[in-house]
This record gives sequence, C-alpha cells and structure tokens, in this order.
Amino acid sequence: MIQKVGKNLSLFSMTFLFLVFLLISGCQTQNKTFLKHKTFFFKVNRLVFTGFKPALLPGDEPGLIRDAISGAVFMAEPVPERVADMMTDLLFEKLIADGEYDLISPDQAMGAISIIVDSDKNFDLKPLSLFQEVGKAFEADAVLVGRLYRWRERIGADYGVQRASSVAFDLQLIRPADGALLWRGRFDKTQQALFDNLLDLATFLRGKGRWMTAEKLAMIGLEDLMNKMPGMARKDDEPER
Repeated sequence: MIQKVGKNLSLFSMTFLFLVFLLISGCQTQNKTFLKHKTFFFKVNRLVFTGFKPALLPGDEPGLIRDAISGAVFMAEPVPERVADMMTDLLFEKLIADGEYDLISPDQAMGAISIIVDSDKNFDLKPLSLFQEVGKAFEADAVLVGRLYRWRERIGADYGVQRASSVAFDLQLIRPADGALLWRGRFDKTQQALFDNLLDLATFLRGKGRWMTAEKLAMIGLEDLMNKMPGMARKDDEPER
C-alpha cells in the first residue's frame, strides 16, 4: 500500500512538473514582433540608432498614449531623461559589442536631426518623416528608435522588497526609403516572486533568485530584444503593413 501511494505521488509530481514546463514554454516572453512568415528579404548593414526617449516626461500625467510610428496604444508613466540617457548608452554599447551593424551613434543622429530641422523651417516634424530623413542623410538601411513607457525602481534590497522593479520599453526598426516598420520588439515586465508566478522561472534564474534593480531588469529586456532584432537578410519574413 505504501509503495502504491509512493508511486502515485511520484507520478503526480512528474505530471505537475511537465505541465509547468509546457506553460513556461508557451508563455516565456512578452515581446512581440510585427513579422509574418512569407517570402521576403531585407538586410540591415548600416544602422542609425537615435537612442531612447521617454514617452512621458516628469510632470506629465500617466495615461494612455498612441505611438506616432506604429499607432499602438500603451499605458505610460513619466520617465526621467537621465534614465533614457542610461538606456541609450547601455544599448549602444551592446550594439557595438555585437558587431552586427555599421553603426551611426545617437550623438550623430541627434546632430543630423538638428541640421534637418534648422535648415528647413517648413519641414514636416512628424516623427516618422524626421527619422526617414535622418536615415537617408547617412544612407542607412534602417533607423532604430527606442521609447520608454515605465521605470519603477525597487524599494528594498536583493532579498526583500516592498515594491519590485518594473520597466516597459520598445524598439522600432524603420526603413528610411518608405517609412516601413520593419520590426518592433516590446519588453514589459514587473518582477514577481517565483511562488507568485511559476511562469516567470526564467527571470528568477537570470536574476539569481534576487530582487533586481530596474536597470538589471531592463538589461534582461535589452538582451531579449537584441536576440530578436533582425540583422542579416532573412527569408520567409515580411513586415506587417
């Protein structure tokens, strides 16, 4: 009888772990890209990175905003400029280390934007038109734009918090020639205790079982999006229109 109960418990444990594995595999990431699987080729050699900008600045009211490029609607909170500058530096360093692109820096991009705006007072200041012109100025294949929607720092320490870190941002890859959105990746995560969310095991392991700072959580997001960002010619992928 004891052996039978032991076998049943063992079978139950294995079944439970298998179901958890399936759920984790199916719900591992919140990042989405606008790519359909059709025959299509595009290659990004020269890339202009304009850096990150807050969707809302300190003093603005939190609320829903519509992205000027993708048209998507997001819930946004004010984010300090210093955080955007830090995120810009972090991603630019990663892009340099990756060595995948011929990079145009955010400083160069901002310099070109100033020249474009100052040279033509009648220039259409819509973000998409401006990014297209910047890309054309550098004869780039694509322009990479970042937006920050939320940045909440943890309140507490590595092994105990009153409030967990929470960040949300996205990256968009724009083709200068026609303004097409080649790719968009979004990271939106609030760290949770493992027992509160078994589906977030990957984040728990990457954080080494600790409550992460907002910067550390954002670093995980940058790595995830960089792994999804197209660099070389890809077959069977087409941007959504």
